[in-house]
Amino acid sequence: MAGRMDVAERLAVVRTELARLGLAGFLVPRADEHQGEYVPPHAQRLAWLTGFTGSAGLAIVLTDCAGIWVDGRYTLQVRDQTPAELFEPHHITDSPPADWLRKHLQPGDRLGYDPWLHTVEGVERLAAVCQRAGAALVPCSENPVDHVWVDQPPPPRAAVVPHDLRYAGRPSADKRKEIAEALEAGGADAAVLTAPDSIAWLLNVRGADVEHTPLPLSFAVVHRDATVDWFVDPGKVGPAARAYVGEGVRMALPAALGPGLDALGSARRVVQIEPGGTAAWIFQRLEAASARVVRATDPCALAKAVKNPTELAGSRAAHERDGAAVCRFLAWLAREAPSGRLTEVRVAERLDRCRAEEEGFRDLSFPTISGAGPNGAIVHYRASAKTDRPLTTGLLYLVDSGGQYLDGTTDVTRTVALGPPTAEQRERFTRVLRGHIALATARFPVGTTGSQLDVLARHPLWEAGLDYDHGTGHGVGSYLSVHEGPQRISKVGNSVALKPGMILSNEPGYYKTGSYGIRIESLVVVTAVPTPPGGEVSLLGFETLTLVPIDLTLVDPARLRLDEIAWLDAYHARVRRVIGARVDDQTRAWLEATTQPIAAPA
Repeated sequence: MAGRMDVAERLAVVRTELARLGLAGFLVPRADEHQGEYVPPHAQRLAWLTGFTGSAGLAIVLTDCAGIWVDGRYTLQVRDQTPAELFEPHHITDSPPADWLRKHLQPGDRLGYDPWLHTVEGVERLAAVCQRAGAALVPCSENPVDHVWVDQPPPPRAAVVPHDLRYAGRPSADKRKEIAEALEAGGADAAVLTAPDSIAWLLNVRGADVEHTPLPLSFAVVHRDATVDWFVDPGKVGPAARAYVGEGVRMALPAALGPGLDALGSARRVVQIEPGGTAAWIFQRLEAASARVVRATDPCALAKAVKNPTELAGSRAAHERDGAAVCRFLAWLAREAPSGRLTEVRVAERLDRCRAEEEGFRDLSFPTISGAGPNGAIVHYRASAKTDRPLTTGLLYLVDSGGQYLDGTTDVTRTVALGPPTAEQRERFTRVLRGHIALATARFPVGTTGSQLDVLARHPLWEAGLDYDHGTGHGVGSYLSVHEGPQRISKVGNSVALKPGMILSNEPGYYKTGSYGIRIESLVVVTAVPTPPGGEVSLLGFETLTLVPIDLTLVDPARLRLDEIAWLDAYHARVRRVIGARVDDQTRAWLEATTQPIAAPA
């Protein structure tokens, strides 16, 4: 990002460029050509322009005003990072961009957008808003931000590496055959793949083009004959990776994607695209070439989400090693925190080192969230030299972290009391815990979606008039994205039924702005469970993968039912048994003390 210019200067030069182009405004999303969460440095346009570094957001720059939109995870962060006098902050659900545009656009205005950085569906919605205001949504062949970002980093060129079959579990040829059969069943000749994790899964390759997620950035077209055209920088693919992907995969330069789409149109092929995840540029190019475009989900998404037995065994093994690392860290924290010498940055660095000691570790799965006191109330807080807070007695400390291992991806959050907690903190922590247990122990019919289960995690908080402004669970990949679709657990409607083999997070929370944050997150895998005698439907449930103690000093047993106490005691007994065999004597002693059964209320 351009440290030599402040936000006001950057906004001014962008407006000058818009005037040169005859535009009344421009859309700056937090996105790249792949429409995913994981964006390389050269595509961090929103951060460069506004200073906001969250993983989702949108800025709109008009001649005389500008706004920035974020979701509930980032409402505090955006106000801290982005000057409100320059970019008016908005909650993207409560105050959507469409409402703001209707208020500010004038008849005849030309609102520019980069067709590589917006999905088909997104462009259609915005075009309708502009039309109602008498304005026009205009595609730009050159991004104005790129034109004025003088020290923009180059695109990444990290090496593509094979993902060994002992971790992947299925040969790429088998996966390609499965996808080809799905295309044929749906009447499509080909599907354009733009999600890097779908391509990595399909071809059994990994890379390092984005931070903390082993993705090679590329595009692909998979055909109903099970062949693939892979549009990738050849400088990233060495002889070993070329040989590994095998026959049936034709490599081409990224610049050949456009002509490749044209060829599909010339042949009148039926081409499948994901409308909510494919750049509008691709859709527009296919339509211009007279291809028959079918809007459907990414054919790899669901197959990737349902982990095979090898991937599940790998995830369980990775979670055991990860649990040992986190427990060594928590034991150290318990010993050192009373000294008063620890800070958020220092303890995060210690946790990162603990993980790096584990076999198969390759990277963090995201930057560690290390928040003490009021910083813990910022959902995706990132400690820095500017914000680094000491871990002092009386605070709650929230740590959300994860690892990328060759055999699995982890993500765990624990909240720790630094000294005796208050009655309010115990009460609210226990409500969050009750929601976590309710989801962990849920039994539900085959065909149930995550959105149907979301209320289970929130209900104990709702009873007290409390809630949290983020999803309850996201999908997790297998040495891939720590945030993976299409499955999720959230208020927002999700039509994807949960299936055995899917891995998700279970992470209810509570956040008191300016005071403290609470979150309890473990990863779970969907499993089949027996139907009770007399039952009439097949049932699914969750197996908890994460093996890290929950801080019992924050638990109020009087607020737990007997079955909830039984679950917590059984979980801690399992953590003590499995992790105790993997750690040093000092950590084992801490583990024994912190996982003892709790006394049931009288």
